[in-house]
Amino acid sequence: MYRYSTTVEKEKPELNEQTKALISAYRRNPTQENYDALKAQVTVNYDKVIERKKAKLEELRRTARDAYKIEEMEKIVEETINDREHRIAQSMARFTDERMRPGAKRNVEGFVPLIGAGKDVSIAYTPVTNEEYAMFDSNFKYPSGKERHPVVNVSYNDALDYCRWKGEQDGKSYRLPTEEEWELAAGHMPKDAEFNCRVEDDTTPVDKYENTKGASGAIDFWGNCWEWTSTRIIAQTGREKGMEVNEIKGGSWYAPRTSCRTENRGEGRNPNYEYKTVGFRIVKVGR
Repeated sequence: MYRYSTTVEKEKPELNEQTKALISAYRRNPTQENYDALKAQVTVNYDKVIERKKAKLEELRRTARDAYKIEEMEKIVEETINDREHRIAQSMARFTDERMRPGAKRNVEGFVPLIGAGKDVSIAYTPVTNEEYAMFDSNFKYPSGKERHPVVNVSYNDALDYCRWKGEQDGKSYRLPTEEEWELAAGHMPKDAEFNCRVEDDTTPVDKYENTKGASGAIDFWGNCWEWTSTRIIAQTGREKGMEVNEIKGGSWYAPRTSCRTENRGEGRNPNYEYKTVGFRIVKVGR
């Protein structure tokens, strides 16, 4: 439905040549002067994004027949302004990461480098699937044909147990991502992104929309199932509102598109409970 929306902007922004040149200059010579020049350009770029979204909002206020379209865009503009310093810092973390080079987003044994999050930190290419989780829990059952669907109905604490089990299998260190790490891996949700958000009445295989990639090169960040993070928050929505819970990110097959946006925050769930729309993705630390 978003293809016909007047709220969703279809263009996919690319880095301009000036920004690319400043990134290259910093990587060749990572001085404070080059860092400051790059940050100044990133800031200019971001402020232009804010102005474009403000202009889109004004256009909708003049032309939109449905109030919800204006409300959606107002929320997007508000988030864009409130997130300004945070989003600029995330861009700088990615652009100045020494691992950010051609081929850095390559999928190696199910993981991609988590650019901007520190050396030797990588994130799973997809959420954990039913077939992967069944290797850990022999009592776990799932419908035939859903081997490659994301596992759901798994509590946060169950997800931690899976991480410990996986580490015991290969001697490596696994955990759940923080909110910041998840956002770095996902990046800004492309305006024309295709994913399972009110397209199907259930989850879909994690690679069904493999052409929709996050900033890290990993897939299935938006829609399909919410993903647990290790970040604790006070929930701002739903039955958990006002409770201290673990934040979830990315939306689900059942969630509205605006809730799937990377910048959507305040969604959380009780870590002791299982939810039919919540799964998880893991982080690996070390090689």
